[in-house]
Amino acid sequence: IEEASETLSKLSAMKFDHVWTSPLSRCKRLASFCGFSDADCDDRLKEIAFGEWEMFSWDKLKEDARSQAWYEDWINVPAPGGESLLDQFFRVYEFIEEIRHSNYEKVCVFTHAGVITCAGIYSGLYSFRQAFKNVPPFGSINCLHFDRLSE
Repeated sequence: IEEASETLSKLSAMKFDHVWTSPLSRCKRLASFCGFSDADCDDRLKEIAFGEWEMFSWDKLKEDARSQAWYEDWINVPAPGGESLLDQFFRVYEFIEEIRHSNYEKVCVFTHAGVITCAGIYSGLYSFRQAFKNVPPFGSINCLHFDRLSE
């Protein structure tokens, strides 16, 4: 509640043309708490899919022999039954491109750290290799600017 209240306080003075949220409950709850219960859900805003490794601790992940390949190339190698960072990036890329081609100028997105990190890569703030060094904390407000495209 404390973190959500801080987020609400930071957003209260902002106005948006449109609001989206990840369909996962933690984002939907935060969007609703912040007054955006009617935010549009979009599957492209979900956190990276870890497939068979979903909800594994880092220690548990190390026990899986397949994890070595992922640790060596987490940008391109997907988790078993899941996706790679590059897979997630292309989901986020598609979402951002859709907004850039829209009439929206200022939007709000309630999403996960990995999605925000991919948006940062898209915007040129950092490279894929720097992704894990730039993971934003829960409830943070991250303002990214993308040029709009006209038809």
